[in-house]
Amino acid sequence: MRFTDIFETMIAKEATDYVYKDDLMRTYIQLIIHEALQLCPADHFTQYNNATLRVATRFMEMLERQFPVENLHTPLSLKTAQDYASHLHIHVNYLNRAIKEMTGKSTTTLISERITAEAISLLRYTDWSINEIAYALGFEYPNYFSLHFKKATGHTPSSYRIR
Repeated sequence: MRFTDIFETMIAKEATDYVYKDDLMRTYIQLIIHEALQLCPADHFTQYNNATLRVATRFMEMLERQFPVENLHTPLSLKTAQDYASHLHIHVNYLNRAIKEMTGKSTTTLISERITAEAISLLRYTDWSINEIAYALGFEYPNYFSLHFKKATGHTPSSYRIR
């Protein structure tokens, strides 16, 4: 199946009243991505030169896999460096050292930057309330989210949404 066929099928399915068409569209988008990857396959998979690179790469993959947030009722499960270290079965100090060596930033900074980027996206492109966005991003209280967002961007979530 090539791109034209996929897009034509997507257009046809979008016009229906199928209840799960959003899920279907996500599946078609994944199919498009895989078709594109087949056009230029990788010569080889990443060969890790050392454990530090492997840990940093696995951390970044885990971080990115949590996004985009598409459901209000499933908040982020990994929010702290300790959460990631536990999931990777390594000590948090080792994770922090590996991330700092590979990126020059702390693990917490990378997590915070990615959550902030997702918050900006949700504020711009959804009609979710700020409270809903806060809970979806794993903040226990909306005011914690507001403080985090203001510290990261210099704006409150509500003023950012108006922009």
